[in-house]
Amino acid sequence: MAKGKSSVSMGGKIGAVLAVVVFLGIYFMPTLPGLDPIGQKAIALFTAALILWVSRPIPIYLTSIMVVLLLPLLGIVEKQKDAFGTLGYDIIWLMVSAFVLTSAMSKSNLGNRIALTLVTKFGNTPKQTLAVLVLVNIILAFFVPSTTARASLIVPIALVLLEVYKAVPGESKFGKLMMLQGVQNNAFATSMIMTATSAQVLAIGFINQHAGSNLGYIEWLMGSVPQALITIVLAFFIGLKMYNFEGEIETDGSNKIRDILQAELDKLGKMSGEEKRATFIFLLTLFLWATGNYHEQMFGFKISTEQTAVIAMLLCFMPGIGVLDWKDANIKWDLMLFSAGAYAAGNALNDTGGATFLIEKLISAIGLNDMSHAVIAVVLIFISVFSHLIFTSKTVRTTIMIPAVLNIATGLGMDPVKLALACSFGIAYTITLPPHSKVNTLYFGTGYFDVKDELIFGLVSCFAGVVAISLIYFTWLNVIV
Repeated sequence: MAKGKSSVSMGGKIGAVLAVVVFLGIYFMPTLPGLDPIGQKAIALFTAALILWVSRPIPIYLTSIMVVLLLPLLGIVEKQKDAFGTLGYDIIWLMVSAFVLTSAMSKSNLGNRIALTLVTKFGNTPKQTLAVLVLVNIILAFFVPSTTARASLIVPIALVLLEVYKAVPGESKFGKLMMLQGVQNNAFATSMIMTATSAQVLAIGFINQHAGSNLGYIEWLMGSVPQALITIVLAFFIGLKMYNFEGEIETDGSNKIRDILQAELDKLGKMSGEEKRATFIFLLTLFLWATGNYHEQMFGFKISTEQTAVIAMLLCFMPGIGVLDWKDANIKWDLMLFSAGAYAAGNALNDTGGATFLIEKLISAIGLNDMSHAVIAVVLIFISVFSHLIFTSKTVRTTIMIPAVLNIATGLGMDPVKLALACSFGIAYTITLPPHSKVNTLYFGTGYFDVKDELIFGLVSCFAGVVAISLIYFTWLNVIV
């Protein structure tokens, strides 16, 4: 096989054939009653793209490029800029800035210093160590808007801890619990911070675009933190019951642990100039995001969430202030193209009436019309959390779920912003199987737990998440939106 080429799996080949057949079938079938011909074209293209995104016979960004090309060619959008222009949307700029901030945190070693400092100072017993690692995940989520980057910082530290505790991979309950909680808390912490994964940024874009709202970083933070903390606490104590390691560890080994981790911290030396500059940039960014509603009084003008992110990106590159050269920035342009195509397809499906048609059929098929609004909300929250069992990509799930929820809520007379926001909190819950995210694979690769361990504990924690998000939906979100 030629270098740089990759074989297509059987599932990918089947998906490619299915996508073509489905596209042609929907495109050329007689127009269904209640559906506009252009809406039918949008459904055909969106469905075919969805099959390709899931089965991946070609990279997902190539599918998005085809979508952007075909939308104007097929007459689904009137103006070319409606499709091509999505790459210039504010949301895409926010994603680019998030990748730059991640690169700055990694290059400056600031994230590693935060994690080592907290574990060294507060991880004196096994349970305290587990609790500190939860806290580390939460803190890093504010500074490192990349799930994989945060896992890459924490896993080496966790391995050192387990070695000191003499936890045997595959046998130690303590080792299983630490690694499984690492997987879960990465996801729960991600759900707290809008910019911690690009899918959540995309979700806010859909909500603001379709519902005419103006949600941003602080609204997401205030709305999501309670559900995340409730889920974290529930999962923490559930984990202690499921993996009771009492008697497994004869001594807490606190002195030895502190010595080893302190040695790692000492290697970093005093806080470097790069770390100090990175700290300043991140604190400034957080301050501007947190005070978004008061900018008019403070500065005489408002700085949007996206503008703040671009300011942070600019500072990261600015000579004498920043910590990065352009070559240091790990910007995932393939994800940018994918997101732009997904956003264009989702908007076209909504604008042509295709989404409304599909939602009406869905409502009729599962009997949502006969359910109370409260039951409908819980059902949709449940689907948003557990949909990762079918669609592993958070961005694909966002593209499917959030516009659908917005249309369902609007059609049934529910508050679309509140319901879509609650469902968006469940996007990050990809915690039940190793293939569901790179984070899962990274932790799974340590050998401390098997697939069954992750599946059982993950399903239980997802149920806890549904309960927490539902509770917040019926109470706290009424205050936020």
